[in-house]
Amino acid sequence: MKIEHTDRDKRGFFLAIENDKTIGELTYVWRGDNHFVIDHTGVISQYRGHGVGVKLVAAAVKFAKENGYTIYPQCPFVHRIFNLTPAYQEIQKELY
Repeated sequence: MKIEHTDRDKRGFFLAIENDKTIGELTYVWRGDNHFVIDHTGVISQYRGHGVGVKLVAAAVKFAKENGYTIYPQCPFVHRIFNLTPAYQEIQKELY
């Protein structure tokens, strides 16, 4: 499985791809120059429970850390992963 990242102006996404087929996605929306909101993750049913979503979140966190960004995990799945992963909490931002 590979993870591809696309960032377009105010939105972006990470795709999990296996055998040239998209099996999962994570989408986000920019809120300012250094902050984005993860608003959705989805994994096709046959790949759920195989860590695809966790890998998508890890890719988004890596992107944020490498670039000095913060993340608001609006998506319930991502919010749960952030709560379970103390290392992710350093880049978590609360919306006001």
